[in-house]
Amino acid sequence: MFGLDAFHLARIQFAFTVSFHIIFPAITIGLASYLAVLEGLWLKTKNPVWRSLYHFWSKIFAVNFGMGVVSGLVMAYQFGTNWSGFSQFAGSITGPLLTYEVLTAFFLEAGFLGVMLFGWNKVGPGLHFFSTCMVALGTIISTFWILASNSWMQTPQGYEIVNGQVVPVDWFAVVFNPSFPYRLLHMSIAAFLSSALFVGASAAWHLLRGNNTPAIRAMFSMALWMTLIVAPIQAMIGDMHGLNTLKHQPAKIAAIEGHWENPPGEPTPLLLFGLPDMEQERTRFGLEIPALGSLILTHSLDKQVPALKEFPKEDRPNSTIVFWSFRIMAGLGMLMLLLGVVAVWLRYKKRVYSSRPFLWFALLMGPSGLIAILAGWVTTEVGRQPWVVYGLQRTKDAVSAHGDLHMSVSLLAFFVVYTSVFGVGYSYMVRLIKKGPQAHETFATESDGRPARPLSAVTELKEKP
Repeated sequence: MFGLDAFHLARIQFAFTVSFHIIFPAITIGLASYLAVLEGLWLKTKNPVWRSLYHFWSKIFAVNFGMGVVSGLVMAYQFGTNWSGFSQFAGSITGPLLTYEVLTAFFLEAGFLGVMLFGWNKVGPGLHFFSTCMVALGTIISTFWILASNSWMQTPQGYEIVNGQVVPVDWFAVVFNPSFPYRLLHMSIAAFLSSALFVGASAAWHLLRGNNTPAIRAMFSMALWMTLIVAPIQAMIGDMHGLNTLKHQPAKIAAIEGHWENPPGEPTPLLLFGLPDMEQERTRFGLEIPALGSLILTHSLDKQVPALKEFPKEDRPNSTIVFWSFRIMAGLGMLMLLLGVVAVWLRYKKRVYSSRPFLWFALLMGPSGLIAILAGWVTTEVGRQPWVVYGLQRTKDAVSAHGDLHMSVSLLAFFVVYTSVFGVGYSYMVRLIKKGPQAHETFATESDGRPARPLSAVTELKEKP
């Protein structure tokens, strides 16, 4: 397909499935905690606004959660079908870590999800709130184990290699490897930020259409406060994560910066824009700020950042990709911070709910968190290349022995199935969002006394033009 061999098709296939999947957990993590906050506010104040928002977002959460589970199962199977070399080499570590996720997070979520979605009038308010909190906790625990596994692939520790296979010797070191704390915080905060922008964009859409109800105003206000608080925290965590990456994966940082060589005694400039050329070993049309690279990455004006030419060609990540994926992520992060700051100014002016340019800004920023997550994962995973386990196993040694035709057909099948199945899911969530929270919505019982279903809104939506 398109002149690509089975190895590159396998990489594209995994990247495709990961890109689809990661959107769902990101929204699930944020919405689960958001629902816990909404229900807590409802129990404390008995304000019907919080209840209507809870029932509205619980429907969207249910659809999103289901699609996340399905897309995640496909990824797990790919480790055996397309990356058997990796499973054979490192399965003794990644296998147990993924098992711990199922035994702790998934079982916790599955055990309480039914009560959360169907038990509003079937159990007491305390138990229902507890179930919502347990689902939210389950999403965080799931993030913990997934990031532990992926972080170990980035900065492996606590192992020995016996007969060509990785053997764990210190599980504490395996889980709490050098990059894990930074990556766990970075991803968790990114999920909360993405969900806040998602919620804020939904409210902005309704406000632009004149739907200025207390519920819409409340969720818009909450989303903007969350953005203002979390965006600067994410920037600080990102800085610490960058310093950790510089220490443990210097080639990745060099590729991100498009930095090829260090003239003796000169601090490293920061390249704002440019076109890294892997063949010519230079960044063309570079726009740089002298010494700023050293200041950001080493917090000094005299230390130099490692350059790509200091590493063998076969060990260099593709700078052309990660140079721009990182800048997309960082640029969107700056816009998120701007959104929060402008919101504070408009609150002072009492125009935060009426300024149409600002509402359009908030609406357009809706997908920015998810785009930034995708760009960040591209930076992380492409920047790790050519290693699948950094410094231990190359990606070319991890792929299964499939033919070009087999991988082409399976990739095409994934594209068709994912686009159709998850496209329907996306469309349904958009229709739910357009419906908006309803003041009369109680999510209580159907006419025969059974608990109302999260997807019962299908009938209501069909009845509307």
